[in-house]
Amino acid sequence: MSILRPNGLLPRMKPLTDKRSTIVSVLDIGTSKICCLIAKLTPRSEAQAVLGRTHRVEMMGIGHIQSRGIKSGVIVNLEQAEQAIRQAVEAAEKMAGVTVDSLICNVSSGRLVSETFSANISLGGHAVESGDISQVLLAGAQHALAPERSVVHSIPIGYSLDGEHGISDPLGMVGDRLGVDMHVLTAENAPLRNLELCVNRSHLSVAAMVATPYAAGLASLVDDEMQMGCACIDIGGGTTTLSVFIEGRFVYSDAIAIGGNHVTMDLARGLSTRLEDAEKIKVKFGSTLLGSGDEEAMVTIPPIAEEERDAPNQVSRAQLTRIIRPRVEETLELIRDRLAKSGFADAVGKRLVLTGGASQLNGMSEVARRILSRNVRLGRPMGVSGMPEAAKGPGFATAVGLLIYPQISKIENFGSPMRLGGMKMTGTGGPLERFGNWIRESF
Repeated sequence: MSILRPNGLLPRMKPLTDKRSTIVSVLDIGTSKICCLIAKLTPRSEAQAVLGRTHRVEMMGIGHIQSRGIKSGVIVNLEQAEQAIRQAVEAAEKMAGVTVDSLICNVSSGRLVSETFSANISLGGHAVESGDISQVLLAGAQHALAPERSVVHSIPIGYSLDGEHGISDPLGMVGDRLGVDMHVLTAENAPLRNLELCVNRSHLSVAAMVATPYAAGLASLVDDEMQMGCACIDIGGGTTTLSVFIEGRFVYSDAIAIGGNHVTMDLARGLSTRLEDAEKIKVKFGSTLLGSGDEEAMVTIPPIAEEERDAPNQVSRAQLTRIIRPRVEETLELIRDRLAKSGFADAVGKRLVLTGGASQLNGMSEVARRILSRNVRLGRPMGVSGMPEAAKGPGFATAVGLLIYPQISKIENFGSPMRLGGMKMTGTGGPLERFGNWIRESF
């Protein structure tokens, strides 16, 4: 059954149990790489739990390969994307020693639209129950419904009771009218369908969809940043996304279809070399800042043709910087303008975190500080133990954020829940186990 529903509301995940461990599989489908992570989520004691982190995440398996069939976060070749997904999942399965049947996937495409709505319902003077909270959240989410779009996230920013605002959890409180201010993120259905189709063709199912900027922020921001207000910029291969968190809640998101691959393309054109050679040159010698000896330091540029008469060219490192810097500045200026238009620029203050694979380009943080006029740090994924050294960089922030999401998905408790165990996530969700789960949960 498709995860897309006629009512436009993607089903919610059932909250993780606090009684036993759960194995979760996630799939980060990016323009540069496709990454599958399999991890064991073990409940923490109440004394150990921190904001939104109810479980300890221990890595079991990881598989990642160069992305194929993806452009700017959109699937452009089903067959190539399917093969890449299969290879990434198989590598993670082999390392973890389990079989994956369903995954939590990220969403970068679909023209993500971020809106804020308010809704309220009558309580009739009785105490607020969980059903009342679900009802008011559903009422808020329905404000965002539009033809051929689906609600990816519907997150409460704050509740009110009889006009009194600033309530974080109204459960059990008494009043006549329950209200909520909420952030609703929607996406176009066509890219979501193609994403799910590509996963289904790999004989897998989608357990949930999570917006890439949300996942990147969950993995890269510390609790104090989320509480005080902070913006997270995830610079990927084909897209750059912006997410804003205030008082621990995801309150705004935006995206532009420019990323690190555009810098690579600029180099390939400017130096007349192949894309793979341009990428290697960018990673090894690329910078957004001019150094003292860059005019004299020379870099050998392999030619496009392989004929012997085409001798390799040489350019200075300063010339590389002159090609790279305009694209980086353009990207950051667009994000600066999007943040200014969001209305949250003052709320995030001077706090800004850069993450994503392209954020590791030499000098990126310095240019971001100048253009965005804010304190900038490089955000690496946090909250997961057992990650290999090669996967601890900013390029894996989205994948790690997808593992964190199940711990906080309960705040989006509207619509019909989608069980992790019932989706046969690791090949252990058959009829016998479902019967056993029913016994354990009922008695």
